[in-house]
Amino acid sequence: MNFQAIKQTISPIIKVISIVLITSAIGLELWNIYAIANNISVPSSLNPIFWIERFAVSCHLVEAVIAAFYAPSKNKLPIQYATYTFFVGTLGLLELFERQDK
Repeated sequence: MNFQAIKQTISPIIKVISIVLITSAIGLELWNIYAIANNISVPSSLNPIFWIERFAVSCHLVEAVIAAFYAPSKNKLPIQYATYTFFVGTLGLLELFERQDK
């Protein structure tokens, strides 16, 4: 099995998982903000999860900014491609920088 076949098989699965996890991370952070604003106690056992989700969201945000910056050079809409890249992560950047002369 060559690399292209593996890429075509695994890429959609990674995209779906990434979208679900980033959406869940945003929801978790919104719940944490709500809990802090309303003086609701959040279990301290969730602190490592909060740090992991913040790191993941930050990485995806940096990737989205990079995609927004480079999207016009690839004839793509910056806001649309940045949003796409934010949710799918590194795969969005790989697709953006993929060679077009296949």
